[in-house]
Amino acid sequence: MGKTALVLGATGVVGRELVEQLSQSADIDKVVAITRRPIDYDSDKISNCVVEFDRLEEYSSVFNADIIFSCLGTTLKQAGSIARQRQVDVDYQYLAAKLSLANGVSHYLLVSSSGANPSSHSAYLKMKGELETKVIELGFQRLSIIQPSLLLGERQDVRLGEKLGSKLLPLICRLPGLSKYRPITGKQVAAKMCKIASQQEASGESKLQYYRLDELFN
Repeated sequence: MGKTALVLGATGVVGRELVEQLSQSADIDKVVAITRRPIDYDSDKISNCVVEFDRLEEYSSVFNADIIFSCLGTTLKQAGSIARQRQVDVDYQYLAAKLSLANGVSHYLLVSSSGANPSSHSAYLKMKGELETKVIELGFQRLSIIQPSLLLGERQDVRLGEKLGSKLLPLICRLPGLSKYRPITGKQVAAKMCKIASQQEASGESKLQYYRLDELFN
């Protein structure tokens, strides 16, 4: 019998690819795409659950699954303030993690960021690091944290810094020792996450696994 997978942040660069790839996986019977707005999908394996993230506790029953892929995130420009960005990047995801654990989800996969650190001077990297710490403390049976470099893919908003980075970083990463920092596409990250989810946990393996930078290309 296949598994049920939840995708939080199903419209983002990674989440969108994840929904598609999971719907084609023989290991997955059902994919629940959690979104703010209704979305139509072609596959019968995909169901769309529209939620109000400010009232996420009211949708606790939705988080009854085997695996959750947490890919939610926003930018400071979209959010309008650091406080609002934190609400999306930390609070919503942490609450979703707690609801998932309470419903028996055994494997949690989180898209974080290279350089995530709760002590970072960067507000973005600090938020990512804080979320990692909070989720680790919950004690999932299995926890996979994905830390990619710059993510490439189609976005609803145009991010000038990322657009420039997508042009310059591949050139810079040709220099010796810098290849591991090369950008990665949302499709590649999604493929790696699907592979991780399909693998059986090895006996004696730590329940917490990090996948960083060039490890995501393997």
